[in-house]
Formats: sequence, C-alpha cells, structure tokens
Amino acid sequence: MEFALVHCRLHGNISQFLSPPFRSPFYDDRRRYSSLKIQNNLHFMSSTVLMEPSARCQVSRSSTFQEASELANINWDNIAFLPIPTDFLYAAKSLEDGIFTKGQLQRFGPIHMSPCAGVLNYGQGVFEGMKAYRKADGSILLFRPEENGLRMRMGAERMCMPAPTVEQFVDAVKQTVLANKRWIPPPGKGSLYIRPMLLGTGSVLGLAPASEYTFLIFVSPVGNYFKEGLAPLDLIIETEIHRAIPGGTGGVKAIGNYSPVLKAQSIAKDKGYSDILYLDSAHKKYVEEVSSCNIFVVKHNIISTPTVSGTILPGITRKSIIEIARRQGFQVEERLISVEELLVADEVFCTGTAVVVSPVGSITYLEKRKENKKASSSYKYH
Repeated sequence: MEFALVHCRLHGNISQFLSPPFRSPFYDDRRRYSSLKIQNNLHFMSSTVLMEPSARCQVSRSSTFQEASELANINWDNIAFLPIPTDFLYAAKSLEDGIFTKGQLQRFGPIHMSPCAGVLNYGQGVFEGMKAYRKADGSILLFRPEENGLRMRMGAERMCMPAPTVEQFVDAVKQTVLANKRWIPPPGKGSLYIRPMLLGTGSVLGLAPASEYTFLIFVSPVGNYFKEGLAPLDLIIETEIHRAIPGGTGGVKAIGNYSPVLKAQSIAKDKGYSDILYLDSAHKKYVEEVSSCNIFVVKHNIISTPTVSGTILPGITRKSIIEIARRQGFQVEERLISVEELLVADEVFCTGTAVVVSPVGSITYLEKRKENKKASSSYKYH
C-alpha cells in the first residue's frame, strides 16, 4: 500500500499553513493524484472579511475597550497549539424564554459558576472551533462562521439547550476577534483559534436541563495542531475503544464526546503515533474518524469519506473539501469505508479546523504497519 502525500494549497484565509503545490515523486503524467489536482480554492467558500486593511477596530462603545494596533509581544515563530491568555472574552446569558441577552465583552479571566451547574454535573454543553487569519494586506478573515453557528444550534437541540441565533453567534465572534486582534498572528505564523461555548450554567441536582445557559467565546493564537506540523501523520486504528455509538452524541460537538478517548490517545502518543483512527462500534470494521478530525480516502480518481450518520461530526472543513472536489470534477462518495479499503488506498488525509488538511504517512492496524515509504522524501520538497 502506498499513501501519497496531500499537497493541497489552501488559498485565502488558510494559505498561511500550507506551501504551494509541487511535483511529487509519486507524480505520474498518466495519472495525477487527486490532491495535486485539487487546488483547494477555499476563497470560493463564503469567507467573511472581518476587517479591511484600513479599517479601525470598533469593538465597543465603551472607552474601556480601546484598539490595540500593535501585535502582542510574543515569539510568533514558536507558538504551539496551546492556550495563551488574551485580552477579552464574550459572555451572554439566556433568559427564561431561551432568548440570549445582547452579551458583552469582558476582560479575559476566570468565570463564576455554581458547583451545581448543569455542565459540571451532567455535561450539558456544546462547543465550536474556528479560526481567524491575518492576510498580508492587513485584512482579517473568518472562514464560514455561519456554518459554525448553525452547527452549534443543531448540537444544542440534541443536548436540550437553547442557543443563540446564527446572526448573534457570528456577531459575537466578530466582536471577540476584533477585541483581540493584536493576538492574530502575522501572515504565515499561525492563526487565532476561536472557541465558542454553550454551557448549562443553571443549578441542577436531579437529572434535568439547566435553568440558565451561558454563551461564551474566548480566543488564543495557535500554531500547528500536530507536533509533526505538516509532515505525514502516523495513525493507529483502535479496535476496542469507540469514540461514538449509534444514537449517541457523536454527530454533535458535545463537551462529553472527547474526554472518553483521552486515555487511548495518550497511550497511542506514548508509542509514537500522531493520533487514533476509530472504527464503528457495531461492526468494528468501518472507518469513522480520528480523535479530532475527519478522514478522506482516495482510490484512483474517487475521493471517499465516511458518511455522516450520527456518529461522525459533520466537519466544516470536510464539507468544504467535498464541495471543492466536486466543483473540480472529482467523484466524491460519502459512504461506509472498510479497513481493507483504507489499507489499499492511493492517498489518505485528514481535515478539520484545527488540523487544516494533514497528510497521512502510515496506518497501523492489528500491529501491522502500512506506510508510504517515500513520504519523508516527498515532504522535503515543500
């Protein structure tokens, strides 16, 4: 089996992360790999220009929040995917009818919450992940923020929670980003990760929905999600522990979805793997997703990805890649993908807000490792 590297050029707001495409050692004039043909024109997606080069940052009518035009004084060449305290966060509370207040910016710091809060006792909460990017001309971009707002509403419905409207969600994100714009890395140095959260903060004791909900947003400058950067990932397939089950909450970004996989992920990373690829819980033979991202498999000119059927998170980067590929004439299938198909694929890659588009260099299954032996030499050409 040979995994060809994914050399996708993400234009516009994600272009900082990936180098231009190049002629791969696997390149054959008689057969072009899909990732070399898909020049990922993500600017065709509905990216939002948050601030034009000459625009001033007006984040509040109050003089408390003044524009900080200078970049934060940190080492932009050495930022990881770790939280860095910034200047402001956004907070809004729900009213009795489920409508959220206008919300306000406040200084970044600890938040007050009752120990009886529904999110602390029963995990009633959902969150989102987004990024803001600074372009060379000084403009700031958000990538499809309305999609995140819509997904939060879908997740909230599953978790029996009220949610802000998509319009309020997007406006709150814009306010938070502009209030912290000095923390947006320079072009090519990373991005500003945005974490909107919807939490059941009302007090409960018996199992029941919380009586009050808080919509929070904080941000942090980040670099690459994986320590490998854009180098090929080494994945191991987990056969016993499952990320999600049919009828559960795997299809929404619920807070409780992620901690159950931490132990398995920690063991895998201690063994040198980048992350875990999970199988379906019913048959233990169909590929689902990696701990924090979706997966794509390419065979000949067909691009396949596991179908979203309640156990797989409908990623926004996933959706965008599917749209781009179809526009460029590729056949894209959303379907069940067996381990056997995965191991004979021409190409495998992962997608997600945090991971962007990451090539897969090897997959280990039942202690047998399948790899692209030329992956390292291919990567050197970036």
